[in-house]
Amino acid sequence: MVLGKIAGTFGVSGWVKVTSYTEPLDNILRFRTWQLGRAGDWTVACVSEGRVTAKGVLAKLEGIDTPEAARLLVGTEIGVWRRELPSPAAGEYYLSDLEGLEVVNVGGELLGKIDHFRTTPSTTVVIVRRQGRPDQWVPFVKDRIVRIDLLAGRVVLDWPADL
Repeated sequence: MVLGKIAGTFGVSGWVKVTSYTEPLDNILRFRTWQLGRAGDWTVACVSEGRVTAKGVLAKLEGIDTPEAARLLVGTEIGVWRRELPSPAAGEYYLSDLEGLEVVNVGGELLGKIDHFRTTPSTTVVIVRRQGRPDQWVPFVKDRIVRIDLLAGRVVLDWPADL
């Protein structure tokens, strides 16, 4: 499960700036072993220290002791094994569990299937893949989510079919 990415370097000791996709942002630091991946190639990295500052989430990885070594990791995705994640509470979901589900609107019109999610500065957006038409980007917020039914493989959104 991808939880974030390495966004930059920090300082002269090999610290990295982390873009965290977790809620709250510092939850990514709960995991002391990360999988670092780029283009499908994953390696293990151990987090020796981590903190949240005004600059965001920062981490120090074992064996990364210079800014030059840290710079080589910029753009790398940070993941953990799914089995390491806690089970979501009732009514909560991991976004990756929703990928591939059918999306319909409140009128029952098929919008498409969930391809993936994007985090923007203002909200999370669900990218709905529509056959033969451009993808639809829908804000994935409480006002738009009507129902999520994992067993039926369906998400109902309050969103028009013709946008």
